[in-house]
Amino acid sequence: MKNIGIVKILLLCVVILSLFVTAEAQNKRIGTSAAPELLIPVGARDLAMGGSTIANSYGTEAIYWNPAGLGRLSYSAEGMFSTMSYIADINVSYGAIGASFGSFGNIGLSVKSINFGDIPLTTEADPEGESGRYFSPTYITTGLTYARALTDAISVGLTAKLISEQIDQVSATGFAFDVGVQYTNLVGLSGLELGVVIKNIGPQMQFGGPGLYRNATSTDGRRPEQKYKIEAASFELPSLVEIGVAYGQKIGENMSWKLNGAFTNNNLFLDEYKIGGEYGYLLDAVKLFARAGVGLIPQATADEKIFGGAFGFGVYYKAAGVDMTLDYAYRQVDYFDGNNIFSVKLGF
Repeated sequence: MKNIGIVKILLLCVVILSLFVTAEAQNKRIGTSAAPELLIPVGARDLAMGGSTIANSYGTEAIYWNPAGLGRLSYSAEGMFSTMSYIADINVSYGAIGASFGSFGNIGLSVKSINFGDIPLTTEADPEGESGRYFSPTYITTGLTYARALTDAISVGLTAKLISEQIDQVSATGFAFDVGVQYTNLVGLSGLELGVVIKNIGPQMQFGGPGLYRNATSTDGRRPEQKYKIEAASFELPSLVEIGVAYGQKIGENMSWKLNGAFTNNNLFLDEYKIGGEYGYLLDAVKLFARAGVGLIPQATADEKIFGGAFGFGVYYKAAGVDMTLDYAYRQVDYFDGNNIFSVKLGF
């Protein structure tokens, strides 16, 4: 009875927060956000299904999609690494580890790094970058996640994220929180799942550093030329509310399927609808998966939506003492080359 009361309180809190964030979003639909890297997806399995896996993402990959999924970790420990060729020669690397601590719950640590490559350094005196100097922005997001299965059907999760951005001589630091809930066998129907997650809740971010100082002469008095600091504007984080449902069943002893749907409300962008699915086939110690998905933004113009459909596959192999999973996904992109993402997971 005590667990049921806790579950009801948590679900009520998530619903209230969802309504609050959604109400806020109606007044500021589209704009420039801080830390846009928070919206770059990770994990080939979930991306291959168009990001529709809010209800059934699980393990270390779920830290990004819905931290409640870490509460459904099926191993004592799991490690994951993924790499993605994003857009404009940007590469995204992601690593995560998760471990179960019995009745206490599960703990996860994740790191996402954005590699922009070397960019020519230009200044007011050298607008063409003829000096031959370069700089490389450093964007790193580190997350600490706690998740727990409250009952056989309900799991909850919370992620605290530290955001660090460095661009030459200016930098910004911020923090944000994700909180999520997953409910399996909804209304007593086996295979029906529900997920709710609120992401990137935190204060505004602002750049600072010596790169914002400029030489100038004051118009007030007879002071000589001196350095003045430009006050950079602060921007909101791209907060999200996502609600997902999923349904799946086994077909005989060797086959299974899942169908997912999700709705995303972004406080600084348009609403998005996602749908995706997965087909699995078991062959002795090997499981093979085929996946596909797409995100739809009905109100977006052609220039506002550059990402198209996605598809991919996965191979799971159960070896002695370790379970290995290799996933691949491809996402179509307008104006740029498509995104390719590889993920490797090891379960112990």
